[in-house]
Amino acid sequence: MIARLVGFDTVSRRSNMALIDWVRDYLAGYGVESRLVPSPDGAKANLFATIGPMTEGGVVLSAHTDVVPVDGQPWDTDPFTLVERDGRLYGRGTADMKSFPAVALALLPEILEAGLKRPLHLALSYDEEVGCIGAPAMIARIAGELPRPSAVIVGEPTSMGVVLAHKGCYVLRTTITGHEVHSSQIDRGVSAVMTAARLVNLVGDMAAENAAAADPACGFDPPFTTLQVGTIEGGTAANITARHCSFVWDIRPLPGDDWTRYRDRFEAECARLRAVMRRISPDCDIRTEQLAGVPGLAPEPDGPAAQLCHALTGRNDTGMVSFAAEAGQFQEAGLSTVLCGPGSIDQAHQPNEYIDVAQVTACEGFLRDLVRRLAA
Repeated sequence: MIARLVGFDTVSRRSNMALIDWVRDYLAGYGVESRLVPSPDGAKANLFATIGPMTEGGVVLSAHTDVVPVDGQPWDTDPFTLVERDGRLYGRGTADMKSFPAVALALLPEILEAGLKRPLHLALSYDEEVGCIGAPAMIARIAGELPRPSAVIVGEPTSMGVVLAHKGCYVLRTTITGHEVHSSQIDRGVSAVMTAARLVNLVGDMAAENAAAADPACGFDPPFTTLQVGTIEGGTAANITARHCSFVWDIRPLPGDDWTRYRDRFEAECARLRAVMRRISPDCDIRTEQLAGVPGLAPEPDGPAAQLCHALTGRNDTGMVSFAAEAGQFQEAGLSTVLCGPGSIDQAHQPNEYIDVAQVTACEGFLRDLVRRLAA
């Protein structure tokens, strides 16, 4: 089953419909009805399905169907063909995170035979890797159409450990419009690139301030809200003051740290710079748009999801992670949520991505124990 899901090239820039259609048909073959939540343009879709009775107290198994690109990475094998070697399964998405839903789907015959008294809900989303874009519409449907689940398990790669918290992630694009002149007459122009540089430095300054005030005991690595600029482009030629420049940046706040305070400080500096720029040309501008926003997952150590996963794993230790996932979105909808899945984030997004077979076996045992509890 892992080989089947890895075989679908679901890089975020492409459609995931081939995988979704296959999963829908597979479930239908066992008499399980699926519900699709399409993207606005219809090119992608979420899928959720219920196995067992339509009663409260079930468990949601959540996973994303998209994977990150392989462009430019030195893979030793075809990324979309599963290869088993030396106790590892290689392929894009093996760790992040097609193995988790693959194990659940492979166990479907056993789940149906178990006679569940509480349901198991499968939730597959699109575009997690570019900002958890697909999940909110599906979560709203789950909250509105299904009996209330008691717990959500997001199967991100945690080496089957119980992760109680993750940072948020807010992605923004800032576009600067300057005024072009010959660079020898820079006093008559406004360089969008040089204005962008000032704002990029501000992003770095805010990050440095957080690092200096970090609390190592907070449980996160790094133990502070991070800010960084990922891409920047602009300018026409060395002898022209740049009319255009844009950059994409992100804020990854600790749970409880309001990300808007960083945005507001940034916007205040934009307003100051905009006023200076417009003294030279009224057409100058600075605009920032939000591309994605994922709330952090706040720890809920005594919540139903945490207690369930502690019982299933036999482990009392917990963790926190700095990457974002749809877990915070499920929690925002009022559902007790944790991360717990096979594989390691250390292998995610890498060339020759892999998962240890032992992790797949551990996930199988985890889900079989979950099924026994839901059938009891």
